Amino acid sequence: MKIEDIINLTEGVLTNTPKVHAIEAATVYPSKVDQGDLFFSSNQEEIDKAIENGAYAIVYDNNEIIKKDDEIAWIKVSDIQLAAFKLIRYVIIKKEAKFFYLLEHEMSFLKMILTHKGNIAFIPDDWRKAFEQILNSDNALFVGTNKDLMQLIKPDVPRLNREVEGYPISDTLFRTTFKVGGYVYQEKEMAPFHLEYLLRVVNFCNNEELPYSVDRVKYTRHFIPVHIDGNLNHTKSSKSDKVAIFTDNLPDIEKAREYVKRSNMWVKSIVLTPPKTKVPGIDHPHWFETEEEVRDILKSMHFNYAFIYNADKSILNTIKEEYSLF
Repeated sequence: MKIEDIINLTEGVLTNTPKVHAIEAATVYPSKVDQGDLFFSSNQEEIDKAIENGAYAIVYDNNEIIKKDDEIAWIKVSDIQLAAFKLIRYVIIKKEAKFFYLLEHEMSFLKMILTHKGNIAFIPDDWRKAFEQILNSDNALFVGTNKDLMQLIKPDVPRLNREVEGYPISDTLFRTTFKVGGYVYQEKEMAPFHLEYLLRVVNFCNNEELPYSVDRVKYTRHFIPVHIDGNLNHTKSSKSDKVAIFTDNLPDIEKAREYVKRSNMWVKSIVLTPPKTKVPGIDHPHWFETEEEVRDILKSMHFNYAFIYNADKSILNTIKEEYSLF
């Protein structure tokens, strides 16, 4: 690619008169620079390393950068990250790649039910890793959960379709029977309010011809119920009316408590959170700072369901759970 094309794509300004006129490839990691490459960075040490490795052009946004080689191209931009993804947008057009922004729950189900992941790329949250992945991947289908990053890659990035065929048949808080694609799935390990995410993912897989199996559905890392006894030992559901529910998000706690109110008025629930966490509908949740405080609360309080928000996962070494976090 010609230097003048890089300038146009990144909307940068050439700040010197270089002897080079084109680049071979691009990267954001100095260790990956080969002879003739374009390098994106505003870190002096990284830039010096990239030049040592043979960089022909540097895109930067830091006015304090010292240009130690005037034969290569120095392109000043207003924002290094934005400039990098303006180049990526050009690459996307050439690849005819498709991008989708997924919610965290949708991504969890997608990774869970896919039987083969070779036809899809999962974009990391780190923008440098995302840049390298898109630039070097042969995939034509990309998904990610970082909204700002996804919109930076593709400003009009689509979401998954919200109007999806499928419906619940019966459920409890921890098991859901539903129908999708003409099949009934009996008592799957899934909270009923997670069904909407799964249905959208199934529809997405069908539309993009991705291989999947709904039989693989189980609890996600977002909502993990663990039946326990009075000593916080894992037990079978038939032997205890106490359930510790580990969750990484507040909306799931709110939805679960609403479900309990609608269907089981007798259930006593408590909510445990780190200090000063605001939970909708609860004036005074039980705050904890350590795992030991979580255990003390669970042992001293009367409850049927204990919703535990953002507890350190290592607590599951004490409260042995039945279902995998991953």
